Amino acid sequence: MARYLVRHPGKQRDDILVEDPALTLHFENGWAVFTDEAGICLAIPTEAGAHIERVDEPIGTAPQKE
Repeated sequence: MARYLVRHPGKQRDDILVEDPALTLHFENGWAVFTDEAGICLAIPTEAGAHIERVDEPIGTAPQKE
């Protein structure tokens, strides 16, 4: 499942965790735009200065060096 943590600098707003199996993120005309099967579900202007980090659960474990 795609999962993103949106942090706002200086605590202007609360942090947001956005998650959905069909969630995608793209950047368009100064906006970070989250979409899913129904369309746009969240848009954040670049002026907000938010930090967006993908925080999905790992799909599997990485091979270990021996």
